[in-house]
Amino acid sequence: MADLIIRPATEADLPAIGAVTVEAYRVDGYLEGTEDYADHLADAASRFRDAELLVAVDTSGAANSSDAVDSAGSGTVLGSVTIVLPGTPYAEISRPGELEFRMLSVSAAARGRGVGEALVRAVIDRARAAGIGQVVLSSSEKMAAAHRLYERLGFTRLPERDWAPLPGLNLVAYAYGMPL
Repeated sequence: MADLIIRPATEADLPAIGAVTVEAYRVDGYLEGTEDYADHLADAASRFRDAELLVAVDTSGAANSSDAVDSAGSGTVLGSVTIVLPGTPYAEISRPGELEFRMLSVSAAARGRGVGEALVRAVIDRARAAGIGQVVLSSSEKMAAAHRLYERLGFTRLPERDWAPLPGLNLVAYAYGMPL
């Protein structure tokens, strides 16, 4: 995907990131009965402030939808991922010496183009560059496509860290360990 760039998000990207994140979860049916989580997903500004937010941008100029174009006009926001360290506001399961990622999202129009994989690989690269030996994440047990991606990239299940933030919402944990 020559026209895809993974880069740190800018303030100008935040409205598009929020919209794409909510759209991705809604299209897959992960928001039914959890509208406050939709508000949480839409709040890219808080993630930008309290974590590291990466964005996947299509620079070819062929926008998929008008609200996915970042306000700086630098391309179409195709997806994003939030990177967190243990003990920070968005951390869920990470421990010292680990990097965690959350809220991986790809717009419906960009599915199947390698955007999700490129974002996950960027997270792994961030961990490696920081000398962090393990990347962890939690994912809804219903997110089968995401699980296939993680496993194809070398993530393994971490069942001892599975958890349920709400009754009936079961999250499964994955880890990717790398030699430093």
